[in-house]
Amino acid sequence: MITNWFHKKTDKIDLKKLSPYGDRLGDGAMQLSFTLPVENSATAKEAARQYVEKLGFGDVHVATAEAMGAGFTFFVVFGHCKKTIDFSKVKVAKVAYEKMDYDQLMKFANEHIEKRLVVLGATTGFDAHTVGLDAILNMKGYMGDPGLERYPFFQVINLRSQVSNAELIQKAIQHRADVLLVSKLVTQRNQHITDLKELMKLLKQNKELSNSLLKIIGGPKITHAEATKLGYDAGFGPGTMPSEVAGFILQEFVKRK
Repeated sequence: MITNWFHKKTDKIDLKKLSPYGDRLGDGAMQLSFTLPVENSATAKEAARQYVEKLGFGDVHVATAEAMGAGFTFFVVFGHCKKTIDFSKVKVAKVAYEKMDYDQLMKFANEHIEKRLVVLGATTGFDAHTVGLDAILNMKGYMGDPGLERYPFFQVINLRSQVSNAELIQKAIQHRADVLLVSKLVTQRNQHITDLKELMKLLKQNKELSNSLLKIIGGPKITHAEATKLGYDAGFGPGTMPSEVAGFILQEFVKRK
């Protein structure tokens, strides 16, 4: 019988007192990385160690200290934390839809969709990163999961990067969009939140847009809970597959119709 190198299969995991796992279950081992605005030196390393101790960690060890230009040092630190969390009480807001594969989505669309849905996608603001957006929209998709361009019931318009909120709305009106798909990566000082708030304000002010317009956002710091709080219909985070977005769009559109 194959067993894990670090622990036996018979070891019990207490989900009510869950803690990080390093060399053995429940040891609370964690790795932290951060930068301090000081020159790299023995004193800087000791400061990093003491700082992590102040956070409540024990058995602290500074594994890496590297200069990050003049006056800054990057640290990787190991430590052990005694705090636990009750996993059974953790609740997460999730997008409500039934997961389907490509063939199931095709069958669902043939039964319920009467016209091609116009999906308008863009990375907005100063964000020039389109890898995530392209993975969802492009025909090749991601990890063998076809992108929205592969589905005949979608008309996909990918505006790509650095699209202003005003331009996005103009394009939505021009193409009579059924779905807005906005990707956000730039997150310094929560710039993505500022941009998304401004977009929602402009959407509410514009009377030419359809009331049934489906508004979806995605990105590495996007959660569904945060998306709905901002006024959007859904939020998809890292690891989202194209078929998941396609499934939500189809099922939500049918509900609204």
